[in-house]
Amino acid sequence: MTNILDAKRINQITTFLKSLNIKSKRFSEIIKTQDISIIKNFNQAFIHSSEDKIINYEKLEFFGDAVLRLAASNFIEKKYPHMSVGERSELRSQIVSDEWLTKLGEKIDIEKLIIKGPKALGDENSKNTIIGESTEALIGAVYKCFNSIQEINLWLDNIWEKDSEIFLKAPYKFKSKTVLQEWCQSKGLELPQYKIIEISKKNGDPKRFSCEIFIEGFKESSAFGKSHKQAETNAAKVLIEKFMAIGKI
Repeated sequence: MTNILDAKRINQITTFLKSLNIKSKRFSEIIKTQDISIIKNFNQAFIHSSEDKIINYEKLEFFGDAVLRLAASNFIEKKYPHMSVGERSELRSQIVSDEWLTKLGEKIDIEKLIIKGPKALGDENSKNTIIGESTEALIGAVYKCFNSIQEINLWLDNIWEKDSEIFLKAPYKFKSKTVLQEWCQSKGLELPQYKIIEISKKNGDPKRFSCEIFIEGFKESSAFGKSHKQAETNAAKVLIEKFMAIGKI
């Protein structure tokens, strides 16, 4: 059963928690004592619903979503106190996004802890989604240790600082479709038309889909992606960079 912990699983979880390198004495003490009730809470953050319909990460993920947004708001308030509410909202949307959570999950190698049922094990399409969801559940579990966002900020602030700098230097790279749409509207042009062609049937192929962008009937750019969304985003990014190079934006 997924809710029964043996010594091997307990050591696996505590070793993983240590690897997060959260600079907190009270968090370190929890890991050291291996409090079984707390370890069970963390174990639940790694259980997918395909393995256990009752004990899984869904409730912790729901909780972690709110915790993550609060911790990110706290980070932005400390790091960028003069930033407007609109700018804060835009930045926060980037540093708590599903893509960001998946990236964080891959960085901490959370997948080695996740327990999936047979159906999810063979589903490559859901792999990144499950990594992101489990990471969000982990954040919820860390919060529940103390009912405080302190450990979340101690863990994530340095990561957010680097990621925020990257985003603020070139925001169009992260919201290219929105930027392109706003540019068209400002020029009184029709909205961009995205034409998707499936090139490959292979899941995960970075060139599985091709996207062409047309503005006012003229093809302006094209790019590949492993999904419809990624192909569209890449094509929009290519077009924005093209327009920037010739001074249109």
